[in-house]
Amino acid sequence: MAASRAADDLPALAWSLRALAWAHRSQWDHGTADRLLAEALRLGRRLGDGLLVAHVCMTRHAVRQEMGRPHTARRDLEAALEALTRAPAGDERSVAEARVRIQQATSDTNAGRLERAERQFRELARHPLLTDTDRYKLLNNLGFVIAQRGAYDDALHWIEQAVEVAARLGPAALAPVLASRAWIRVQGGGLALGLRDFEEAARVYAAAGLPLGEYYAEYSDTMADLRLLPEAATAAARAVEEFEAAQVPLMGAEARLRVAEIALLGGDLPAARSHGEAAAAAFDRQRRGTWRDRALLVAVEARRLAGDATGSELASARRAAARLERAGSLPGAVQAHLVAGRLAMDAHRDPVAVQELERATRLAAGGSIVVRMRGKVAAALGAAVLDEPTRTLAACRAGLRDLAGHRVGLPTMELRALASGHGAELGEIGLGVVLRQGSAARALEWMERTRAAALLTRSPAEPARSSRTRARRARLATAAGSGTREAVIADVEDEARERASSWSRDVEEVGVSAHRQVVGVGALRDLLGDRVLVEYGRHGGALVAVVVTRSRSRVVHLGDEVEVDAQLRALLFALRRLANPRAAASSEAARASADLRVRELRRLLVEPLGVGLDDELVVVPDGSLHGVPWAALHAAPVATAPSATLWARTASHSAPRAGGTVLVAGPELDGADEEVAALGVLHPGATVLGPRRSTADEVLPALAQADLGHLACHGTLRADNPMFSSLALADGPVTVQELHAAGAAPRRLVLASCHGGADVAFAGGEVLGLVSAMLAQGTDGVVASIAAVPDVEAVDLMVGLHRRLRAGDSLAHALHTAREGVDRQTPGGYVNWCTFGVHGAA
Repeated sequence: MAASRAADDLPALAWSLRALAWAHRSQWDHGTADRLLAEALRLGRRLGDGLLVAHVCMTRHAVRQEMGRPHTARRDLEAALEALTRAPAGDERSVAEARVRIQQATSDTNAGRLERAERQFRELARHPLLTDTDRYKLLNNLGFVIAQRGAYDDALHWIEQAVEVAARLGPAALAPVLASRAWIRVQGGGLALGLRDFEEAARVYAAAGLPLGEYYAEYSDTMADLRLLPEAATAAARAVEEFEAAQVPLMGAEARLRVAEIALLGGDLPAARSHGEAAAAAFDRQRRGTWRDRALLVAVEARRLAGDATGSELASARRAAARLERAGSLPGAVQAHLVAGRLAMDAHRDPVAVQELERATRLAAGGSIVVRMRGKVAAALGAAVLDEPTRTLAACRAGLRDLAGHRVGLPTMELRALASGHGAELGEIGLGVVLRQGSAARALEWMERTRAAALLTRSPAEPARSSRTRARRARLATAAGSGTREAVIADVEDEARERASSWSRDVEEVGVSAHRQVVGVGALRDLLGDRVLVEYGRHGGALVAVVVTRSRSRVVHLGDEVEVDAQLRALLFALRRLANPRAAASSEAARASADLRVRELRRLLVEPLGVGLDDELVVVPDGSLHGVPWAALHAAPVATAPSATLWARTASHSAPRAGGTVLVAGPELDGADEEVAALGVLHPGATVLGPRRSTADEVLPALAQADLGHLACHGTLRADNPMFSSLALADGPVTVQELHAAGAAPRRLVLASCHGGADVAFAGGEVLGLVSAMLAQGTDGVVASIAAVPDVEAVDLMVGLHRRLRAGDSLAHALHTAREGVDRQTPGGYVNWCTFGVHGAA
């Protein structure tokens, strides 16, 4: 450029200014790019060079579009076409005209006019003179637009061509195309390939030195569809930061819309509303009507769920739905019609509700799994408005079958459990129908459709963990207690890599099956004998239970789930205070509170069931009820399970395993050595692994073959990521994910550790954690605590438990008898009496 100025070569100077502006735009320095292009445009007009003016206008269109100035950007394209009328006819002019039309189609895409954009892109794809740079952009945009209407195979056909062309141009071209292919693959059900593409795209972005805003945006979409909401929220927030720092309001507004949508999925209604309204205001300034509609719908839905929606919002939602449908935005139109239908239901405008819901149902048929599930919800709600229970249940069943087919294609228990959240509303709608019909057997069958489905497909054990995992455990053990920021960051990064690696495995490697037969009442009665099964559910904010005995089954309607949740939170708080007593007065107050909460929970959850005090119970909780200390609420033995079907599976396994008993004492735990030594006397010939020998390489293979395993070690609960809850071994923490992957599942397992039984409940009737992972992998019975436990005081309880196991008792009977010998007058004794429970039938 300097040489051009010195030589007074105005054409060369103008082209150089344009090239330099494009370089600044690639680094998101749009202000400098715009100033350089203004100078180039003045030179082009002064020279009367139509081709030069057209190319500068096209470049400025891209810059201004990203600056959030779509109206002036559109004028740049009009100016480019006008300038080309003064250019000589020929190939160069033809190519330039095609480029302007490509940008017009891209503007239509950004504005949400997808059908028109697709027509333009398809026509231009046949142009014989386009350069590779033009062609990869066109093909990438065409694939994206086609994917928006759910034609993923067709979209991949075009995106594969874009990858081939972009690869010839280098990493700067290839990176965004790989991210697009990743997004399309995941949307179309190819999770493993899609996530590998995301990994590759991240490497290529780094190699090209490109900002990561677009990558984070598409990655957040994928994580949200997988219901990995923390990861989605983090990626979306990073996208907002990148775009705002680079002053790219066009894409910044889109990223903020993603933040709003993810907040809505996560139940953070204030955040969903504020981010949705902020995004809508930005889109309004940019004159992007369909994008504004999508953002406003998020805010409207947040207000509706909070009970703050007004009557005028129904008309707004219906207009938005019509505009989105005309624009060809399939996901947006389905969501808009569904929101409008819900608003009409709330306003008791049934004909309008049915019209909107039926439209959402029809539009959703060809979409992604997320869109199809919304369509099935719309179908179920529409049938419910018309009071057609048969059609309502049919829609719910169809949706849950569709979800099961999707879930089976996911490679990990975690992803399968999270995916069930897409069907949570269908499960509740269907439960409402069968409850009104009054059949306890049908109510139980319906609950079982949506209970712990992710746990019922056992994954084969993986080979020994990689050297990277062993090195991570060793480093964590070395860094334990240091608390250095570097150690924490390294742990988080390794954890993220390990999780992502499991997500991108091919589904063939886990061998899951779509077949799932839920247990019926007749089969349950055969397995239960004299026991009573109680399965809890929730509908419309109230709790309900199905009670199955040897002779009959019945439905019991209970109270408000909010009251139960409040009592449970208060009990867990009191137990935490008792586990770490500080002063006598504080302990007395905590004990009084705990006793009160136990009585209240018994009154709310057990007494209405009408079961006898001597009846042995099998309890299948739902949601937060997985955290209830059930053994403390009933006078007879109690066992719990994530689902009746899973309990039936554990009850069907009876043969002891050849591996005998394995007793493990973890490091730095008061009482662990004493406990394991005492248990060794009860179990002559047991494999005993003390604090120094209790490494993962020793413990995991021993547990995999054991009939009975006992782990006395520290436990750490990760409510944010239950698959990374862990037990402390001699060489560092071993996570639930590692235990599950290694197949370390003895027939019976006793976890004498804090929080071993504190599994985390997710939407859709799923639960994840140490207990659920063990049951899913083949363990038939687990004893564990839902809270922190005093170490030394647990020894007597554990010895009493094992003494009864040696006498031939089941885990439920053994724990029940052992609990009777606990001194409940001490804070530690009370906590152990209250918090340990049995899971499964062994």
